[in-house]
Amino acid sequence: MFSLQKLLGKDDKFFTLMEGSAEESRASIRSLIEIVKKPEDKRTMEGFIAARREDKRITKELTEHLCKTFVTPLEREDIEALSHALYRIPKVAEKFAERVMIAPHHMRGLQLEKHLAMLEQAADTVVLMVKELRKGVNIETVQKQNDKLQNIEGEADGLMLETLRDLYNGDHSVIKVVVLKDLFEILEKVFDRCRDVGNIVFQIVLKHS
Repeated sequence: MFSLQKLLGKDDKFFTLMEGSAEESRASIRSLIEIVKKPEDKRTMEGFIAARREDKRITKELTEHLCKTFVTPLEREDIEALSHALYRIPKVAEKFAERVMIAPHHMRGLQLEKHLAMLEQAADTVVLMVKELRKGVNIETVQKQNDKLQNIEGEADGLMLETLRDLYNGDHSVIKVVVLKDLFEILEKVFDRCRDVGNIVFQIVLKHS
């Protein structure tokens, strides 16, 4: 195990802010899961609004701290890349929720349990990987976590392809096909954004291993 903090200083604030952003990303994904599972008349965007607001505050604070700090615990471009990647997760999760709110009738009968379970696993793994940076870089642990993210993203792609195949071959209206195709493309992006965070964390670890 190799400690980034021992080598590069003990400014915990960067780690705290990045971990906070990862937690808000997970909160937005949990809100996505909740909004799909809730009855149509109980759905609300409040969870997404709160997560985006807090993540925006964290990102702003991190950028300001980066500008004021001479010696950083990670390379500046790595902090910026990770911050940007984390910020994109709530953004695309909220976009998915907006589509659900706009056209809920097209989602009736749609089975998303497996997709949502994998999405929750991806969100949890993102948080664990970001927290690993503070704890001390363990290349084997991060490698396993990143491999898990890659596998989840690959399995999700396959599952969505099956769903689209059933959609295209079923007796559905053109508008429903278009709406659900758009929905699944956005959902795929949520998985992709989680994978992007994993890749960035893994690249940071490789630099200091």
